[in-house]
Amino acid sequence: MADAAPRLKTLLEQVLGAPLPIRIRAWDGSQSGPPNAPALVVRNRRALRRLLWKPGELGLARAWVAGDLDIEGDLYQTLDLLAGTVWERGEDARTLTQALRDPEVWAAARGLVRLAGLPLPPAPPREEVRRRRHLHTRRTDRRAISHHYDVGNDFYEIVLGPSMVYSCAYWRAPEPDATLEDAQRDKLELICRKLDLRPGRRLLDVGCGWGSLAVHAAREHGVSVVGVTLSQEQAAHARKRVADEGLTDRVEIRVQDYRDVTDGPYDAISSVGMAEHVGADRYLAYAQDLYALLRPGGRLLNHQIARRPQRDESSYDVDEFIDAYVFPDGELAPLGTTVTQLERAGFEVRDVESIREHYALTLRRWVANLETDWSRAVALAGPGRARVWRLYMAASALAFERNNIGVNQVLAVRTPGSGASGMPLRARTWN
Repeated sequence: MADAAPRLKTLLEQVLGAPLPIRIRAWDGSQSGPPNAPALVVRNRRALRRLLWKPGELGLARAWVAGDLDIEGDLYQTLDLLAGTVWERGEDARTLTQALRDPEVWAAARGLVRLAGLPLPPAPPREEVRRRRHLHTRRTDRRAISHHYDVGNDFYEIVLGPSMVYSCAYWRAPEPDATLEDAQRDKLELICRKLDLRPGRRLLDVGCGWGSLAVHAAREHGVSVVGVTLSQEQAAHARKRVADEGLTDRVEIRVQDYRDVTDGPYDAISSVGMAEHVGADRYLAYAQDLYALLRPGGRLLNHQIARRPQRDESSYDVDEFIDAYVFPDGELAPLGTTVTQLERAGFEVRDVESIREHYALTLRRWVANLETDWSRAVALAGPGRARVWRLYMAASALAFERNNIGVNQVLAVRTPGSGASGMPLRARTWN
């Protein structure tokens, strides 16, 4: 008798303490749940063994990456329904440990063990990074960056499109016909204007990616640029772009740790999507390093994802799925913490702009790019890696839309002792 799906649905609802808003379809052909809702497809018993041996998000992630779990129907709708259930429960939501104290849940879990079959734990998918303490040494940072960015430039060209910009775009015109490339160009131009880039000035681009900002700043604003990255593949791509644009006399791309940059002073520094990799324990030192590399009156543009503050900050832990499969050793900080650390380093913070909704739009375009060329993406990066990127980008889009996370551009100045910041009296003259 095919009864796996009803038993799974019952257990999940008991754990959540709320009705499950989606269907469950199991390997034995059974289904349970709202008939017109999207379905969570449990392809085999191995998915259950992953969840039993590693309850919670990491077990779910392993099952998803390995293809043991799938979603039938709209991915965004499914994730949104599940997130909405947990979100609405809020502090009333139970952890699995709490749920298993309930005799009814424990009885259902024992039945699930029998349903799962063999007790041996499946090996984690090969895409998983072994979790470790967040040391943020030069060696561990290099490994973490390589895991995420050295996936293959051809794969990233599918996801990011021709702009090859891997950070939040700036949607001046969010109409349906606005292109991702236009929005990324507008973001690059916004950064250059905020930094007041002019011919003859020097820009340090920390975490330069595939060189898009470096090329734009040199070509459109006549500055000399040093871009640093820890990714060999990014550097190779960026150097080719620089050569193709005829900018080798003005743009230098280095495979170098930001801690090893010693050829200041610079007139401006951009840090776009980089600070998330630094780590909370090292953030003040990071800000101090950038401060020391700027001339008096020089500007820093820090473009960084932020999480919501918690009542007890000591209880913060990184997202298990993101840490194991996406950004190893990455850490998010609340906006207030980032501003405080920049000020402690000596900066005067002059402007903060939230562009949270812009990132949701950007991520949805990236997911669409990936899904449109899915077969080629799988051939380039492998099915597991492609599934990681699809899930993390779609879930991140919803997180930005729900204000679970945000992204901000913080403009700061190394104001000299005279107090002459060089900033205009009227804010945001760059808009």
